[in-house]
Amino acid sequence: AVVSTQSTGAVVELKAYFDESFGSYIRVDYGTGHEINFLAFCCCLYKIGFFSPSDYIATVFYLFREYLILMRKIQMWYRLEPAGSHGVWGLDDYQFLPFIFGSAQFLGNPVISPDHFVVPEVVDKHCDDYMFLECIKFINDVKTGPFSEHSNQLWGISGVPTWTKVNGGLIKMYKAEVLAKHPVIQHFVFGSLLSFDPK
Repeated sequence: AVVSTQSTGAVVELKAYFDESFGSYIRVDYGTGHEINFLAFCCCLYKIGFFSPSDYIATVFYLFREYLILMRKIQMWYRLEPAGSHGVWGLDDYQFLPFIFGSAQFLGNPVISPDHFVVPEVVDKHCDDYMFLECIKFINDVKTGPFSEHSNQLWGISGVPTWTKVNGGLIKMYKAEVLAKHPVIQHFVFGSLLSFDPK
């Protein structure tokens, strides 16, 4: 069995997170609130022992990446509206976590610095190897006009001197702009696997 008999009670919670990971079929939109549900789904797989700490890298750069690829296809095919988008002033219309994971992938990289991700030739050459650049590649493919105009926040990040500062800043931004935002987090469910203590 994929899930042990001791963990069958967790299936209800796993299903709730999984079902909410692919956007709203009612509003026909998708955003960071749905993205966080897939992260919660992955976290729960660790909680029930399906994954182990040795799977951390594969979870991000294989499983989560495959989820991103699927969501990009769904976004384009069904023309999903961005859920709660900040427009040009947002980091991205749909995603946030791959920028955190992607900037972490660059930590200690001596070749590609933050100012390189606004250079199309660098993005095209390395997008298959780096999650951050893969996100930029998708933005470049679906948006028109100068990068500094359609992705102003990311353009600003390209001026940060190190990936360490980029990564730290993105984590702080995620806490403030996603986790602390009621419209984003109001539909997130808690249970026995991911509990909430209001104290």
